Amino acid sequence: MAARQEVSAWRPRVPGVTEVFHAHFTEYAYPMHVHDAWTLLIVDDGAVRYDLDRHEHGTPHDTVTLLPPHVPHNGSPATPDGFRKRVVYLDSSRLGEDLIGHAVDTPDLRDPVLRRRVGQLHSALARPGDELEAESRLALVGERLRGHLRRRTDAPASRPDPALARSLRELLDARVADGVSLAEAARLLHAHPAHLVRAFSGAYGIAPHQYLVSRRVGRARRLLLDGLAPSEAASATGFCDQAHLTRHFKKLVGVTPGRYRSSAR
Repeated sequence: MAARQEVSAWRPRVPGVTEVFHAHFTEYAYPMHVHDAWTLLIVDDGAVRYDLDRHEHGTPHDTVTLLPPHVPHNGSPATPDGFRKRVVYLDSSRLGEDLIGHAVDTPDLRDPVLRRRVGQLHSALARPGDELEAESRLALVGERLRGHLRRRTDAPASRPDPALARSLRELLDARVADGVSLAEAARLLHAHPAHLVRAFSGAYGIAPHQYLVSRRVGRARRLLLDGLAPSEAASATGFCDQAHLTRHFKKLVGVTPGRYRSSAR
């Protein structure tokens, strides 16, 4: 079998994320090296073996691996067909360096909820225009990681906070086209980002990013019926381009913006 090396890397516009890296390697082995960021890794196919702090570890597909910054590690395929991995690198604003020691002790986390959330985070990071969703998912991932590193694996109980949820809804309503990042909303409303997401979802049964997208699609529907072209409606309602509008419009309405516009009487 010929050696394969398939990679893609990008830097999303999401605070705290320094890089996203997806790769498929069949034979390549990483030498000992360090990162200045936290390495959050999931393996979709195959497995990786690596050494961290002179101890050998492995990453079967049902685990989440968190490698701390400044600590040397290597990596090589642990199966004949290599491995396919997805990595997101996080700066210290997401995980403080005071947690490095805990991560060295337990870098591989068996947590199906965390594994699913990291996968959802990667999906959001791969879609330009969905930065609010990525921020929201990253806030919940970071919260669960900190729980593991502090030996608390259960997610914190969601506390009802209707006043905070209402304040965030009012902020989103006022910024439908311009949008608002989760970090900015947290500063304006004096709340932790993860608590903000939980309070809103608990109060309204929908995540903040889903609420904002639905408001934007609703506004786009009216503009399309007024005769605007899909590209113009996308620009006027806060979508980054027509493809971004089309993806969400079809999901919520069932047809593309162009077909919706042409159906108007």
